[in-house]
Amino acid sequence: MATTPVPELGRRAQAASRVLATASGAAKDTALRLAADLLEQHRSDILEANDQDLRAAEGAAATATELDRLRLTESRIAAMAEGLRHVASLPDPVGEVVEGSVRPNGLRVERVRVALGVIGIIYENRPNVTSDAAGLCLKAGNATMLRGSSSALRSNVAIVARLRQAAAKAGLPEDVVVLVEDTRREAAVEFMRLEGVIDCLIPRGGASLIATIREQATVPCVIDGDGNCHVYVDGAADLDMALSIVTNAKMQRPGVCNAAESLLVHEAVAGDFLPRAAGALAGVELVGDERARALVPAMGVADDEDFATEFLDLKMSVAVVDTLDAAIDHIARYGTGHSEAIVTTDLRAAERFCREVDAGAVVVNASTRFVDGSELGLGAEIGISTQKLHARGPMGLRALTCTKYVVHGTGQVRG
Repeated sequence: MATTPVPELGRRAQAASRVLATASGAAKDTALRLAADLLEQHRSDILEANDQDLRAAEGAAATATELDRLRLTESRIAAMAEGLRHVASLPDPVGEVVEGSVRPNGLRVERVRVALGVIGIIYENRPNVTSDAAGLCLKAGNATMLRGSSSALRSNVAIVARLRQAAAKAGLPEDVVVLVEDTRREAAVEFMRLEGVIDCLIPRGGASLIATIREQATVPCVIDGDGNCHVYVDGAADLDMALSIVTNAKMQRPGVCNAAESLLVHEAVAGDFLPRAAGALAGVELVGDERARALVPAMGVADDEDFATEFLDLKMSVAVVDTLDAAIDHIARYGTGHSEAIVTTDLRAAERFCREVDAGAVVVNASTRFVDGSELGLGAEIGISTQKLHARGPMGLRALTCTKYVVHGTGQVRG
């Protein structure tokens, strides 16, 4: 069956966005709660579609990490539904008065939060993103154009069908959520160039996708980039705490962007900590610099490329550093501006790390895995921005809006 052309989908989403921008909060929340109910009621259909995607991916020799990102389970579908219900419970950002003042001439000036319009999401493998992204965009008054990977197409089609059904039942246009089913590269490039239709494009994927976006996109973008996240174990660290944090940050779910990829250890504690860490990280391939390998001889050799790589797998680079300054310099050289953590009992070291490390999120004495919209109280996030305009770090509802000035007068004219 022929797929709908990308420009036609864009026109439909744009028309729907104008309706959604002025929809009541109650209508949006009803749509989200209905979508949650429908995902759960139709979980068997969604799981069947996902099973077909998984079988095809296995036949194409997908890695274990890729399969994990693609796989849906009853618990993951329940989490998707709960995420939609949580977003429905959050305050509606649309219409919020960000600031206001009265000018000397009597003009009343307000800056008011409004929807962006049409948000395009291009992403790889993870069908849960379909629900999370569409739900957040809807709550913030935006229509969503989704373009997932070919490997998750059946799953995405099944999920989007329920989201569209929920919107219609709530009295909103079905086209507040549209899915680009044409998974050819040419269609992806066409999607990235829908000027005048897509108001903001958010890519969620690996380095190759981000590189394509930077090269091909002509619409405004917010880059959800690589997560080469570091955990720095300071000379004043509680080593038991550090061990727990490092193993969680690396192993709890290694295929996600807020998993730790690099471990830095102060020389004062490296002799005690690194052998313990190597034992606790059993199953993780460790590659390190010369001093790290002297303490853990089984460790492989790390080069510059290793230190700069987001592995998204059970692999980790390791370096021993002389000082806090050296740790900060290492992160500045190899980090991607995502999430960086320090483990220390030294308040001044923690304050310096937070002040001087340039990243979307810095974490003191906790796992990088907490850098997540739901964990930080934003609801299901749409991504984690590694750039500085217009959003940075986990992007919740407010990051999916912009503002406009509303000026009230009583007949004033400018002289």
